[in-house]
Amino acid sequence: MTKLAIVILNWNGIDFLKRFVPSVIQHSAGDQTEIWIADNGSEDGSAVFLKKEFAGLRILELDCNYGFAGGYNRALSQIEAEYYILLNSDIEVTNGWTGPMLRLLESDQAVAACMPKIMDLNFRDHFEYAGAAGGFIDFLGYPFCRGRIFESIEKDTGQYDDENEVFWASGACLMIRAGDWHAAGGFDESFFAHMEEIDLCWRLKNSGKKIMACPSSVVFHLGGGTLPRYHPKKTFLNFRNSLLMLVRNLPGGKLYLVPVRLFFDWLSVVKFMTTFSFGNMMAVLKAHLDFFRLLPRCFKIRKKLLSAGRNVNNYGIYHRSIVFDFFLAGKRYFTSLKFKG
Repeated sequence: MTKLAIVILNWNGIDFLKRFVPSVIQHSAGDQTEIWIADNGSEDGSAVFLKKEFAGLRILELDCNYGFAGGYNRALSQIEAEYYILLNSDIEVTNGWTGPMLRLLESDQAVAACMPKIMDLNFRDHFEYAGAAGGFIDFLGYPFCRGRIFESIEKDTGQYDDENEVFWASGACLMIRAGDWHAAGGFDESFFAHMEEIDLCWRLKNSGKKIMACPSSVVFHLGGGTLPRYHPKKTFLNFRNSLLMLVRNLPGGKLYLVPVRLFFDWLSVVKFMTTFSFGNMMAVLKAHLDFFRLLPRCFKIRKKLLSAGRNVNNYGIYHRSIVFDFFLAGKRYFTSLKFKG
């Protein structure tokens, strides 16, 4: 069994493969490291290109697009390694990027997963939206990061260079112990894409595991490769999946927070209306309808998860509303939050 498998999920991303795979090959060499491309039913000739241009890569071809969650589930069920790195196809890695994360996981069996510092490829001194220097959520399930709260993205001045426990690690570049991945059952495929890594990290933390940020490892992310940030499809997935995640993972007695979250979502509907963003407004409404459609299945999963032995690690849940603190209290940076862990 190999030590480390770097797995890039691709769907019609031949241009990204041409641009970014060479840096992964250059900076990830090692006798105990394999680089895999899991092709999610692409129709742009990605698999043919890879076989022709990168003979040393391991290529796994899936028969259709199973989404981010389903694609990785199917890929990792066929790849044997001690550790996995799930890597977006639009990421430029740097020299020695895997070493610090591998050392971190090997130093503490309680750490199930970690992530590097994720920087913006186009503004290289700024954090990137999807993960930045480590993810957190507030008590209503709204995600934010060290270095990024909503649209406020910080310049990196070394303020988050400490190796720190976080609540979630970004699926854009996620290193995870294979045993913990399989024990947790991987991603929930009903999510399709977006928020699935937060749900996975929450499940891992509910079993007592830790999630860490490892800023001595650095990557640069282009972002928006599959869907632009404000695309209604992305809005739909984020709002629906966030609600599913809450129902699945909130502790007993905390489900009253779901109606509160629904109320906050309706405030977003009003905001989208006032900015004439009608596509996103409808996406939130559709997300709620689909959430209620999936709710019976979600409760079955919740019952199963709650019945398992739990040693819950709640570090990383913000005790206040990040929506209130950001929009009304003017707290734009992680360092301005009164965070209790």
